[in-house]
Amino acid sequence: MGVFFGMPIFRSAIVAISSIAIVACQSPRVATAPSPASAAGPTSRSLQMIVVITDDWNSVPGVMRRYVRDGVRSSWRPVGPETPVVVGAGGLGWGDGLHGVGSPGESGPIKHEGDQRSPAGVFRLSSAFGYAPKDSLSWIRLPYTQATDAYKCVDDAASVHYNQMLMAARGTAMDWRSAEDMRRRDSLYSLGVVVEHNANGREVGGGSCIFLHIWPGPDGSTVGCTAFASDAMRELLAWLDPDALPVLVQLPRSTYNRLRIAWALP
Repeated sequence: MGVFFGMPIFRSAIVAISSIAIVACQSPRVATAPSPASAAGPTSRSLQMIVVITDDWNSVPGVMRRYVRDGVRSSWRPVGPETPVVVGAGGLGWGDGLHGVGSPGESGPIKHEGDQRSPAGVFRLSSAFGYAPKDSLSWIRLPYTQATDAYKCVDDAASVHYNQMLMAARGTAMDWRSAEDMRRRDSLYSLGVVVEHNANGREVGGGSCIFLHIWPGPDGSTVGCTAFASDAMRELLAWLDPDALPVLVQLPRSTYNRLRIAWALP
């Protein structure tokens, strides 16, 4: 659910005909028992990593840095400069990703639908979307979907399509009360990347429709996504390689420092 603070959310009452991809966006709860992640560590298979760091759980501004390595036993190397970003208006909250479901034994709020927090943890970056036709963006290597007026992301936790991106058409049966328009009336979704938080909507109410997308400026915020300048988005999309199994690591600074060795972070 990646709409900026102060920007309208355009929702649809149109119904799904085919599901295309799976995604995840949103008053904080206290972290409870940790959920186990892979014994090999949540970043063990990846060769590309995006790190987003904020000052604390409630901070909105942050910085993003790209990293790459030659093999899973190699050291991470920084790529390019730091990029300013903004996260959800509520800050960060533990999400559902490669690190497990919720907190991995750390303190901090747990993300849920509507809390305006961006997910903290480690997440696959599975696909891209935008307004332009696919054949005009051959430089994007991630699987790409053009966001037409029919392209929606379902954020109704009662729907069987919860946290799914799909094409919709008039006149068919619908089982949701709200869905986010992926073809917005502004440029914020003109290019974006799907963040696999709460994939398949397995945690009902755990948050939906989480993306990396374009911001209106550094003083904005989102309702659960992570956003930055359009030039940085184009550079990121040209760099991301699906064969490198890219991941997003998003954490407050103190938590990042504590997990650095255990998660093999740069």
